[in-house]
Amino acid sequence: MLTNEVPDASAGTVDDRAPRRRKRRRVVIGTVAAVFLVFCGLTARLFLFPVSGMPAQVDAIVMMAGPGDRYSTALRLAAQHRAPVLVISRGSDFVTSGPCAPPIPGVREICFDPRPDTTQGEAEYAARLARQYHWHSIALVTITPQDSRARLRMERCFSGHVYVMPAPIPAAMWPYELAYEWGATVKALTINRGC
Repeated sequence: MLTNEVPDASAGTVDDRAPRRRKRRRVVIGTVAAVFLVFCGLTARLFLFPVSGMPAQVDAIVMMAGPGDRYSTALRLAAQHRAPVLVISRGSDFVTSGPCAPPIPGVREICFDPRPDTTQGEAEYAARLARQYHWHSIALVTITPQDSRARLRMERCFSGHVYVMPAPIPAAMWPYELAYEWGATVKALTINRGC
């Protein structure tokens, strides 16, 4: 018996589209995973484990303003006579009025109010001091998440050696600092590129 039934064209199409959808889904998932891994790698390299440390002696120690125990770290390095000059940004909660820091024999202290009151302003001021006093090396005191951005800003303004000595911060501050530094670093790389 012959029938005049027409085969259902949609049956083959559904089967043909399923492998393409699976392939497209794998590409999207693979791309998202790759972007996530690159993001994690950059976060680790820039903000969690940047290269830090300094030689036994530099021309100046420059404490950048901000959170963490920067003030104690800067004073400890100066008391160890790691540099003849200690420069402190007054943007810190510890240094708002009165003497810059307790006197340290053999160490000259310079306090300043950065204009603008940003890492960029601090780098510009420190670079002016470096030109004035013929410094060839500077150790920045900051926190680990700010290390890469502070170094970038300073190296744009100062042609000498820039080292970074990180100060500790409470564990609860890490999430905020990481988020902040991502935004500030992107801004430093794309918008505020000058010294």
